[in-house]
Amino acid sequence: MFHRRPKISIEGEHVTLRMPTMTDHAEWVNLRRSGADFLKPWEPDWSPDHYSKKAFRNRVYWASKTQESGKGLPLFIIRRTDQKLLGAITLDNIRRGPAQAGTLGYWIGHEFARQGYMRDALAAVVHYAFTHLDLSRLEAATLPENAASRGLLEKTGFKYEGVAQSYLQIAGRWRTHVLYANLRFDRRGKTDVG
Repeated sequence: MFHRRPKISIEGEHVTLRMPTMTDHAEWVNLRRSGADFLKPWEPDWSPDHYSKKAFRNRVYWASKTQESGKGLPLFIIRRTDQKLLGAITLDNIRRGPAQAGTLGYWIGHEFARQGYMRDALAAVVHYAFTHLDLSRLEAATLPENAASRGLLEKTGFKYEGVAQSYLQIAGRWRTHVLYANLRFDRRGKTDVG
């Protein structure tokens, strides 16, 4: 018999992380459109219907199916004081068995950047992944010139591990990324950043 997994809600110090719902569509569109120039250098090119209700419905459906399958946690970041949508963080590509690992991706609206919200959200997801999901390794990649993202990863326990050539298509071209990892039982100490 198939049992649905309970909907996830993760609490940080100032934010709540939860699954997206259709009621988030308008606020998500406003946040993404108002910060399009801020996010463009760091993201893939999106399809022409990216902001449509149909595309968002597909996003909500995918999020639900991904969470139910245990392969990922696509979460919206909500400021607790006023329930404002700030951005999103996704724990994806969860691999079980010998790996016990997952990959993190995230974005935040430009007006909320560099205020500690993403650090709070990332720390909460890392804690949840290690304590509730029993993962051993979390991975993240960022563009080498994205100093804010690199600093965020380093401040939340991620350590530089190397470079991946032509890792993702960003703004229409294949881009090399720097790789970071956070290990539940990390004994490596500080690593030099390349």
